[in-house]
Amino acid sequence: MSFLTTKHLSCLPAALAMALSLAACSHSSNEATPAPHVIADHGVLRIPEKSPLRSELIVQAVEMREMPHAMTFPAQVEVDPAHQANVLPAVTGKVVELKVGLGDHVTRGQLLAVIDSGDLAQAYADVDKANDALDLARKSLERARGVQQAGGNAVKDLQAAQSGYNQALAEAGRAQTRLAALGGAGSHVAKSMQVIAPVSGYITALSVSPGMYVNDATAALMSIANLDTVWITANVPESAVGQVAKGQDVDATLSAYPDEVVHGKVSFVSPVLQADTRRSMVRVAVANPEGRLKPNMFANASFHIPQPPQVIVPETALLMNNDNISVFVEVSPWAFERRTVELSYSETAGARVTRGLKAGDRVIVRGGVLLND
Repeated sequence: MSFLTTKHLSCLPAALAMALSLAACSHSSNEATPAPHVIADHGVLRIPEKSPLRSELIVQAVEMREMPHAMTFPAQVEVDPAHQANVLPAVTGKVVELKVGLGDHVTRGQLLAVIDSGDLAQAYADVDKANDALDLARKSLERARGVQQAGGNAVKDLQAAQSGYNQALAEAGRAQTRLAALGGAGSHVAKSMQVIAPVSGYITALSVSPGMYVNDATAALMSIANLDTVWITANVPESAVGQVAKGQDVDATLSAYPDEVVHGKVSFVSPVLQADTRRSMVRVAVANPEGRLKPNMFANASFHIPQPPQVIVPETALLMNNDNISVFVEVSPWAFERRTVELSYSETAGARVTRGLKAGDRVIVRGGVLLND
């Protein structure tokens, strides 16, 4: 049996404290150190396998999209020349009746005006004279043939009669053709010429009135236009004419209908610039079944200029970094680097990146703000 001395008892508290301290240190060293959520490695942020950020981050490839650039120019509504007819007087004379007015709708074959013309009367007279001469030449030819068959006429007399008949026939045909060109018909003498509508449409120009004397066969009495299809003509400056081509899509808005958009395609680009304005006439054919687009209306034509495919990213991928806009780009699985980007303009379904990204890049489109420290 051993006995503890007073000295031994005095050392016991210190030994017990040391033992407890060693036990505590041993227990603390056995606990696992928490893993970091992000590891910064020389500018690359790596997301460890067990990091909860992996469930918060969404990574997608950038989208390549063809996005036409819109250029807007002043324009106006015009009549399509392919659906317009100028009514010219076939003869000179006095307008005795005018059956239509400016803006009226007419149909093909409708009577437009009546002109009292001495030229038309002369054409009828020429037809009558030519027909009479033809009848006489026919009888002379028949008589010459009968005499020749009876042996009492020389061959040259028959040939002369045949020539006279041929000339009379040609003259009758010429007189009848001229009469038809003047709008006459039949063989009765008349002085009034009826002006008939050559096409259906609206009277868009009128330069005569009842009682007016028409003496210029090259001046149009009126113009008729079919407005089922019209042109929206834009004045494109010289600096932009190289970007406009036939077939491009065009959206037009008119002062009369500011809340509506008219769609069409470029149908004609003038090969010559206007000398005074240095602009090119570019025409867009558009349907106008209800006639709401009226010639000389003002419009603005927006041309869709094709552009090379552009990099598009969702706006949720964009992060503010000091004074710059940046995105996190995947450089390897679950490893990202910050990259500064430049934007052109925002789109309804994303933002167009002009510098900093390329086709094939993958970026964080959601959750990047968690790394934006």
